[in-house]
Amino acid sequence: MLAVKRLNLGFGGSTMKATLGTLFFPFFLLAATALAQNASTGKAVASGCGTVDIKFDVKTDKPQHPAAQTEPGKAVIYFVEDDTQFQSRPLPVTRIGLDGTWVGANHGNSYFYLTVDPGEHHLCANWQSFVGVGAHHQSAAAHFTAEAGRSYYFTVKNTWLREVMIMKIALEPLDSDAGQLLASRFAFSSSRAK
Repeated sequence: MLAVKRLNLGFGGSTMKATLGTLFFPFFLLAATALAQNASTGKAVASGCGTVDIKFDVKTDKPQHPAAQTEPGKAVIYFVEDDTQFQSRPLPVTRIGLDGTWVGANHGNSYFYLTVDPGEHHLCANWQSFVGVGAHHQSAAAHFTAEAGRSYYFTVKNTWLREVMIMKIALEPLDSDAGQLLASRFAFSSSRAK
């Protein structure tokens, strides 16, 4: 038989509850205030994300695999969505943010690219709608420093593992060769804000 000892801190049941409530109430109040401020501004918490009210329609074209031509004084960034580990349907539409503005979206195994000025940039990937129960990590963020004339690849890995009911999103840099190879296997996406 398992014996459980009680720890007596010298407080009565109601006194202990009141003391714990007094200790934790300011924390919950602060958290609720932060969430309310975040919801009222419509701004996501990562500096790369755009406002929550922007949604995209996405079209993909499997036979098309365009590559960017680098403009003088600019860099190119590719966003490749990899849903090969997403074992559910529908697949998420993933918004991509750059420096606080949504710049496009992918859906399914697809990619798009854009040109950026040299310097530090903040990125965000976010599922634009509810994906399912257990989807705790619906956004991911990263930053990088662009150099003129270079190309950068980032993968957005959407994962939903049926056996363990884990959903997550990850935004990670890719080696340029791996990025080109992955993009060549996926559809080209074009998106427009609704």
